[in-house]
Amino acid sequence: MQAEELIARYREEKGKGAAKRLRREGFVPAIFYGHREEPIPLAVRLSDLRRVISSRKGKGGFLTLKIEGMKKRSLKKTVLLKEVQIDPLTDAYLHVDFQGVVMDEEIYVEVPIHLVGKPMGVEKGGVLEHLLREVEIRALPSDIPSSIEVDVSSLDVGDSLHVRDLKVERAKILTDPDQTIATVLAPTVSEEKVEEEEEGAVTEEA
Repeated sequence: MQAEELIARYREEKGKGAAKRLRREGFVPAIFYGHREEPIPLAVRLSDLRRVISSRKGKGGFLTLKIEGMKKRSLKKTVLLKEVQIDPLTDAYLHVDFQGVVMDEEIYVEVPIHLVGKPMGVEKGGVLEHLLREVEIRALPSDIPSSIEVDVSSLDVGDSLHVRDLKVERAKILTDPDQTIATVLAPTVSEEKVEEEEEGAVTEEA
């Protein structure tokens, strides 16, 4: 599958003031870094970044990063969208890290976990709690999954799914195998219902 292309421009100015100006102009400060390569400060258009993130539902998958504005000719790099910094108050994109990849060298990445199916415990009134949403893996770039899908339909009330239960081909999971990914909690009686029952008991005693 051909990697989606994202255009970035070389960023000469650095610092908080320059970053704020870029954001006002509709760009997001970014950086490219790769194995045995000098980091390259960049800027990407906000609308292009949103399109890329939306098309892959977050991080994951390769991009072809076309870098323009350098003294040499334009560069093209195969990258992963490694990190996106977001303002917790405004949800504005603050900074983006692109990690260059070499196809014959293993890299460390975090891969999202997607739960599929409806647990049988939920059918009984239980509550599914998704505790761990990403795991770290080591693999060749071509073997990195965009996500790990886990069928939770067999989970009953009180059951849990752990990292050790995951199966990923041609990749090593580095996250603690005992970490809990998801669990089905027992149904809880609402406080309002408890209060009603207590009031009813008091009335009967009176």
